[in-house]
Amino acid sequence: MGQGSEPQSGGVDVNVPSVARMYDYYLGGKDNYAVDREASDELLKVVPSTQALALNNRRFLQRVVRSLAADYGVRQFLDHGSGLPTQDNVHQVAQQVDPSSRVVYIDNDPIVLAHGRALLEENENTAVIQADMRDTEGIFDHPEVRRLIDFEQPVAALFVSVLHCIPDSDDPPALIKRVLDRLSPGSFIVVCQLVSEDKTTRDYVSDFMHTATQGHWGRVRRERDLEQHFEGLELLEPGLVEVSTWRPDSDIGPRQLTAEWIEFGGVARRP
Repeated sequence: MGQGSEPQSGGVDVNVPSVARMYDYYLGGKDNYAVDREASDELLKVVPSTQALALNNRRFLQRVVRSLAADYGVRQFLDHGSGLPTQDNVHQVAQQVDPSSRVVYIDNDPIVLAHGRALLEENENTAVIQADMRDTEGIFDHPEVRRLIDFEQPVAALFVSVLHCIPDSDDPPALIKRVLDRLSPGSFIVVCQLVSEDKTTRDYVSDFMHTATQGHWGRVRRERDLEQHFEGLELLEPGLVEVSTWRPDSDIGPRQLTAEWIEFGGVARRP
């Protein structure tokens, strides 16, 4: 479904911006509508670093998956709030290391389900399910998850640039704890989200996105808010950082040069 496409069946609302489709637009994708592009462009007027941030966040995801697969032997990945497929998706990066790597993508946007299933028709080690990432029990009991993931073995649970979509009332730290409690020792959690130390930026973006998405948003938080997600876990070096500085491929790789807001987080192992 490309830019300018007419509304399709299956629950896709083309009158309300979708975070997944806005992210797709920032990454140069075509699976977005005019309403998504208008909201994205409006946001860029106030926080012009947003597109660079989206690109750096995608590169972080790819480096994390490659590192977990190649350096730590992880062969199972649960990607919460995966968004629309682009290039070098989680399964492609992990299966370059080991073709037997298994990946389940989880998203509540029906357009993600449609595109993901089309992409993965011939990949028996990968699945996409439509579910709310907060529904831990439903996700872990889903037939495709049970088919692909052995929870007796280490799993990497990914929450990359999604927790800002969850309001405080839904308790993001409790979500992370619920997932960790279901994972075996030696499993990994990957968490990053939009943060800003500038209250004006936090308030503007939170209000703008909450209104634009008709409530499908949480808030932009502060760096210190993420620390609680990693309590009791073994943080991998370099710890909690702005994501473009997490094990960069080279010293001249892209860096997030703005202080408006950043994508902040890290990777930790369950002891």
